[in-house]
Amino acid sequence: NSRAISIPIIIMGQSSIDPISLTVGIGVGMVLMAAVRRFGPAQSSGHINQSVDKDKDKVATMCKLNDVEDILKDKPAAAYCRCWRSKTFPMCDGSHAAFNKATGDNTGPLVFKK
Repeated sequence: NSRAISIPIIIMGQSSIDPISLTVGIGVGMVLMAAVRRFGPAQSSGHINQSVDKDKDKVATMCKLNDVEDILKDKPAAAYCRCWRSKTFPMCDGSHAAFNKATGDNTGPLVFKK
């Protein structure tokens, strides 16, 4: 003697839904949520600096004004990295473009001009 159990739930205009459909729907939703979390965008560690001088307690890059002036003798501008992803840190190599695309951020370099 098996009986169907009707659970009164209102979903999109339906007055009730059978327990099997409800269970399957919840299961599919949970699988999709797990897949999005697993294969979705990478989660950040919360650290801005991912690779520069990680063995130090604090990274403070010092640049002498004379060094900036020397760069500006040969170039119209000197760009210093602020996204921490540059392979030529402390100078900007344009890595912020990929970082901004991936994160939706809008960071750019600190630029000194003549």
